Amino acid sequence: MKLSLTRRYMFPASHRLFRSDWSEEVNRRIFGKCANPHGHGHNYAVEITVTGAVDPATGMIVNLAELDAFVQARVLDEFDHANLNEQVPEFRDCIPTTENLCRVIFERLRGLERGRIERVRIEETAKNSFEYVAERAPARESAPYEFQEEHT
Repeated sequence: MKLSLTRRYMFPASHRLFRSDWSEEVNRRIFGKCANPHGHGHNYAVEITVTGAVDPATGMIVNLAELDAFVQARVLDEFDHANLNEQVPEFRDCIPTTENLCRVIFERLRGLERGRIERVRIEETAKNSFEYVAERAPARESAPYEFQEEHT
């Protein structure tokens, strides 16, 4: 039996949306107030969805204390109250949009011992939420069986 568990985490952080190879005017036109040279902050709400089989011994997909410790170590310790542009290595050369934030958090959460990270959803504001969903390997089409000459 496969089930999903979604756990919610919160962290405040700041960022600035801009490209250093663009002028201030172009950055303001593309990113609006998010290009403010002083940055701006959000109280991010992050939902992590884990899927997997239910362990018959515990009745759980993943132990919540273990999941919390994993997310704390891989994400929250570095992102909480951080300037994403300056303090998170992945954003030194990548614009810290919330789309990119979803992807970076998803990548950081690879390697969970039990279950599979299926989705990362982030609420940036009351109006904006973003999600990154794990890609599934496409189903392989079976090639028709071909008999060798010796079998015909």
